[in-house]
Amino acid sequence: MVSRRTALASLLVGLGWLAIHEQAAAGGQQEEPLIDSVRTALSSAILNHAPPVPEFADTESRLVYLRWLGRMSDRLRRQKPEWRVRQEFLQTLWYESRRAGLDTALVLGLIQVESNFRKFAVSSVGARGYMQVMPFWTRVLGDGDAAKLFHMQTNLRFGCVILRHYLDREKGDLFLALGRYNGSRGKAPYPNAVLGAKRLWEFTPA
Repeated sequence: MVSRRTALASLLVGLGWLAIHEQAAAGGQQEEPLIDSVRTALSSAILNHAPPVPEFADTESRLVYLRWLGRMSDRLRRQKPEWRVRQEFLQTLWYESRRAGLDTALVLGLIQVESNFRKFAVSSVGARGYMQVMPFWTRVLGDGDAAKLFHMQTNLRFGCVILRHYLDREKGDLFLALGRYNGSRGKAPYPNAVLGAKRLWEFTPA
């Protein structure tokens, strides 16, 4: 049986996307002027430090989450061998992706392509952490402390809020939003790589 990592590597090579394992293969979001209302909204989304504890309206919703957690934990075992570490990461990812209105499979696919689930990944252009967030965002939206991008929840929150912002800016066009996230708007390799990786993390409740 072909491993998911092997399948993804083949996919990326087929797309002409060169995965660099010692250094993150991210491009980088481009710093652009933000109007005050957008900056205020994004800053508010970043600074709301609610703990990543999922809440459920009913028992069935909780059971769906637990099944997702178990399935994703199995798939993530190679990158994160310790159960407690996987659980904390997946719980936080579930919380932050849904908080931003994003598909969890999309966020997992993006992380796989950007950093291969390495918390301390740094790209050649300085993007940091799981979601390869550019340090300028901490100055634009936070206190300017780029070291915080190596904190798991902070990195996932920045990444999800920024991707949501790009999706809104591109009027829901995922292809263009992913390109903008990577600093390669309009070019196919990066969006295609993320969407290919996303398929490896899709979940259908049994």
